Amino acid sequence: MRIALFATCIVDAMYPKVALATVRILERLGHEVVFPQGQGCCSQMHINSGYFEDAVPVIRNHVRAFTSTDYDVAVAPSGSCVASLGHQQPLVARQCGDAALAEDAAMVAENTYELSELLVDVLGVTDSAAQLGSWFPHPVTYHPSCHGMRLLGLGDRQKDLVRSVEEIEFHELPDAEECCGFGGTFSFKNPDVSGAMADAKLRNIVDSGASLCTGGDASCLMHLGGAASKRKLDVQTVHFAEILASTRANPLIVDGPVELSIPQPGRRSAAPVGATR
Repeated sequence: MRIALFATCIVDAMYPKVALATVRILERLGHEVVFPQGQGCCSQMHINSGYFEDAVPVIRNHVRAFTSTDYDVAVAPSGSCVASLGHQQPLVARQCGDAALAEDAAMVAENTYELSELLVDVLGVTDSAAQLGSWFPHPVTYHPSCHGMRLLGLGDRQKDLVRSVEEIEFHELPDAEECCGFGGTFSFKNPDVSGAMADAKLRNIVDSGASLCTGGDASCLMHLGGAASKRKLDVQTVHFAEILASTRANPLIVDGPVELSIPQPGRRSAAPVGATR
């Protein structure tokens, strides 16, 4: 299968190796991954802040990038961005009077999957250890992001994939369905409330008994990781794609601060993280 990668702007700008982990997982399954040129933001930030007119050219750019490349399906390692494609882009284009763009946006969105959704529903991956060779012998808990849970209806797809990793020590997260407090621009506009919500989530992570928290949205993990660092808590965050990409031959290293990154193939760096095909 030919799969187009939608990297998303936060992964591209802040955690590009999450995109690399996604590519390695899919290539490990024997699929070809392509990167549509010209892609950028999904427009979620603009829309959430009410800038519909400013969002239209961003939507148009995304649609152009993903209609000018030949592929079977598209994938993104972000529930919130995939949710924005289907929930927001067609609505905003239509409200701004561009019916053709709304139709094209809906078509692109219909063919774009969040990573766990693609793995489970399309590619039939249900056992990460057996089918991906995933190995990660560490205590981990899982935070489901709001968009993936409430808009995409991902259910336990991400969690089940993580739980099936070889030798992982999985801890259930108390009150897992509570928001972490990021909410995109919400965290900037309401920092006190956002910080209090992060505190509550961090207390639950500590209470779970795990020192690592994983999830499917780099934005939520960035928010929680930053809050934990500021509060000097022994809590680190890592995207579930990197846990799935971790193998015995080239494991995800957690001795020291975990960063969402992977060294180049064939290199074992002193940097904290590694994965392989």
